Amino acid sequence: MFRTHISGITAADDEKQQVNNPPCHIEATAITFAETPGPDTSALEQQPEDVPDGGSRAWTVVLGSTLALFASTGMVNAYGAFQDYYQSTLLPSSSAASISFIGSLQLFLLFAASPITGRIFDAYGTTVLISLGSLLCVLSMMMVSLVQKDRAYQLFLSHGVLFGLGMALMYASSRAVSCSLGLYSQSRHPASFNPSIAVLGHWFRRRRATAIGVALGGTSIGGVIFPILFQRLVPVIGFAWAVRTIAFVMMVCFVVACLTIKTRLPLSGHISWRTAVDLHGFKDVRYVLAAISGFLLFYAVYTPIFYIEIYASFRGVTPELASYLLPILNAGNVLSRIVPGLVSDRFGALRCFVPAAAVCTILTFALWLPSRNAGTIIAFSTLYGLFSGALLSLLSTYVASITPREVCGARLGTVYVFVALATLAGTPTAGALLDAVDEAHFQRLIVFTGIVLALGTVVLVGAAVAGSESLRDRFGFAALPVARSSERGTR
Repeated sequence: MFRTHISGITAADDEKQQVNNPPCHIEATAITFAETPGPDTSALEQQPEDVPDGGSRAWTVVLGSTLALFASTGMVNAYGAFQDYYQSTLLPSSSAASISFIGSLQLFLLFAASPITGRIFDAYGTTVLISLGSLLCVLSMMMVSLVQKDRAYQLFLSHGVLFGLGMALMYASSRAVSCSLGLYSQSRHPASFNPSIAVLGHWFRRRRATAIGVALGGTSIGGVIFPILFQRLVPVIGFAWAVRTIAFVMMVCFVVACLTIKTRLPLSGHISWRTAVDLHGFKDVRYVLAAISGFLLFYAVYTPIFYIEIYASFRGVTPELASYLLPILNAGNVLSRIVPGLVSDRFGALRCFVPAAAVCTILTFALWLPSRNAGTIIAFSTLYGLFSGALLSLLSTYVASITPREVCGARLGTVYVFVALATLAGTPTAGALLDAVDEAHFQRLIVFTGIVLALGTVVLVGAAVAGSESLRDRFGFAALPVARSSERGTR
């Protein structure tokens, strides 16, 4: 499940600070880049009064961004419904591991392909990326509708590779545009990580939080609507036309997005291929622990999302009710896309990150593992959706808070290399543990998920110890190499 959040937008004092010392833009869903000045970068710098901050044209851009996210990441969040159908009907002879690899490949490409797409967006804006990404996403679903039974390679190429590449284009980073426009509040919480969101910085300043919140709502709505639509259409018109219908819905959304999402300011007009990652961050033990924790948490966090419907069916939950579990989980993401940034502004990123990871671990062991009825499974889906959605955004926020401004994007990109590898391997590993749909194998899968989440949480606690001078002294780690952050917010 693909997750982002927004931070609070402060008043005039923060705007003055941003004009004098623009905060580094950090993307939570794409690998970003070190500072790379271009010939026209100065043209991007705008005073607050130059930003429309509303009006019919600006809100039209918000509409397009919302529809783009609804049709793109909304489909990614709906993969659990496809996983269930593929495993039970379309690919009955394929293992759960190989089927889940299709969905994990989408996530991997989403993170790993961003260095190239991010540079294109920095240079040329939204037109090329959103147009080509829209085409690939719609073409992908049309190809999925033609897949023959037990032809796993066809789904791998269409739903995995093609859709993943389309998503990577849609979710290109926009460091150059967003950094200069101050898409972050002073505490540097990630706010936008794709052209559909980054472009809002051209049109909003004081109302940017509202605009981004509305647009990001499209992701959660898509994750609610598409699973229901797919599972209601398949029994009526069959798999092929159900997928084509979804493709037509996506196409309408993308057409509106292409017509309405426009950049307002001049871009750099050139592509620079300087360093996409920065390895110097590994001299700081907190950064090392953040990378390890990110790998562990995202190795396991998507497992319930991919397998909750299969588990519910195994427990005897009616097919109609089971089909709503993924939408329920995605509906819980709405708050987790907005609240973490606002709360961590007050308490610090790590003080929110550790509890969120710990709650996900506790829910896995305390609710999912012993669940035997529909009520418990629904409760787990609701609560897990509320807390798991915060992990990605809080990881980005924490890395930002311990990183010097001038290299924060590149170092976050390095961390997301770990996240990309984790998403590629995590759910297939869970599928390998679920060789058979029975009690023993589900117990093994859930326990493994909980253990990996627990390990990630423990590593985060280690980062808290490393970041506190008093705790380092108390536990005998005073000699740990810890770099000083250039800004506040390292709590």
